[in-house]
Amino acid sequence: MTIDEPAEPRPFTDQILEWFDSSFLDCPYDSNDHFFGDSWWGDQGQSLEILHKSDDNGGGVSTSLNSFSSVTTAVEAPVVLDHPAAQPPVDRKRKGREEGEAEVEVEQAAAPVRKGGGNKKGGNKGGGNSNSNCNKDGRWAEQLLNPCAAAITAGNMNRVQHLLYVLSELASLTGDANHRLAAHGLQALTHHLGSGSSFAGVTNFASTTKKFFRESLMIFNDINPWFRIPNSFANSSILQALAEQQDRPRCLHILDIGVSHGIQWPTLLEELTHRPGGPPPLVRLTVVTPTVDNQQSSFNTPFLIPPSGYDFSPNLLGFAKAININLQINILDNLPLQNLIAHAQSIKSSQDEILIVCAQFRLHNLNHHAPDERTEFLKSLRNLAPKRVVLSENNAECSCSNCGDFAAGFSRKVEYLWRFLESTSMAFKGRWNEERRMMEGEAAKALINTGEMNERKEKWCERMRGVGFAREEFGEDAIDGARMLLRKYDNNWEMKVEEKDGCVDLWWKGQPLSFTSLWKMDPNHGFN
Repeated sequence: MTIDEPAEPRPFTDQILEWFDSSFLDCPYDSNDHFFGDSWWGDQGQSLEILHKSDDNGGGVSTSLNSFSSVTTAVEAPVVLDHPAAQPPVDRKRKGREEGEAEVEVEQAAAPVRKGGGNKKGGNKGGGNSNSNCNKDGRWAEQLLNPCAAAITAGNMNRVQHLLYVLSELASLTGDANHRLAAHGLQALTHHLGSGSSFAGVTNFASTTKKFFRESLMIFNDINPWFRIPNSFANSSILQALAEQQDRPRCLHILDIGVSHGIQWPTLLEELTHRPGGPPPLVRLTVVTPTVDNQQSSFNTPFLIPPSGYDFSPNLLGFAKAININLQINILDNLPLQNLIAHAQSIKSSQDEILIVCAQFRLHNLNHHAPDERTEFLKSLRNLAPKRVVLSENNAECSCSNCGDFAAGFSRKVEYLWRFLESTSMAFKGRWNEERRMMEGEAAKALINTGEMNERKEKWCERMRGVGFAREEFGEDAIDGARMLLRKYDNNWEMKVEEKDGCVDLWWKGQPLSFTSLWKMDPNHGFN
């Protein structure tokens, strides 16, 4: 079904809010800017609990470089103001004079901060760098991090030591996007060197409480479309597939290989109640939960590992019962994606079910050093004979021939994190709080993740076609609804529908972030 005018996005009903069953901090945001309205924040005034380790130096960093000469530095605790960009400048000449050559480089790197990040008139709203991503002149953190990674690759330890010193002088988790990128990048580089590194105040999903984790995800989805837009396309595609089966009632089976941690599904369940003829007789949700191998590589995958004991099933089942939807949830605990085929019998749908696979921001975690592994996994998905597959992944304009090189891969991950930090600054309107700290700490895992975060969408599409899928266009309702949602966010966001490959790309400041694609079985393919 198409519509002449896109309708306003449906706000969360009281029933959905009951599923969340949460209370929030006093809201520092303008609720009129966001599509959930005042009810999204629920009962305000109660504080949120977060568990994390910190020490007396606030945003300080302690770095030990045991692989060459030992250097220990510390950054003075920053003065945290409402607007990070309005922090007073730090006297960096003092230590520069003590270290000789470092003085010049510290001053050169700090200069862009005083020009762009220190605008006390508030022109640089959100604490991020206002320059376009196409212009990297003001992005001084990358001009230190990437040469340091290159020096590591070349084995130039003197240069590495020098650049790490400069980074430690400028790093701060409460500064603008450059300062925060320097902090997370410094930690990642010392981690790669095998040296102990800790930055006070860094938190992530696994280090917080279940309640705070869920509430923070809700807040982030409200103010940043990073996951909200791909989730919207996934939900719309499920409704689109069901609409094609109006001739007879069909049960719905969703295979969730994603990072929504349950936040995506209340909206879909509520939408199912508004379908002509009502919801399906049965909705079956199979969730592939993260695995933790001996190397704990999963812990370094952004947005993947929730707090210990987190389980959204009871609340989601209660919500479904309240709106008269017959919901079943099957959790495949600690299942490596590579072993999904071993559980095919528990996943495969009957003829009375419509199977939809939602693979969102998880498949890049498959071993990029073994190209066949990702292809084999997609073959296992096709063996399940799904009605549709929704694939969302990170995207980059990368055509390098040295993707296995540490410096090249690190540079792309730095670019990815820069866009996250900058867009998050805008989303939180420059306010520094624990929700933002956790989301940014989780995103920063990309810098130490061994997988390739930013493989081009053309490669993913090539794989999908190679194993027997054909692209499917998103319906007008899906596109119009996503565009309506995107209008509620910062105007630096952009959505592009690519006619050539059928993907929908999410862009930030003129640069691609992610893509979402829709696939169906190709009946003409000879794959068995």
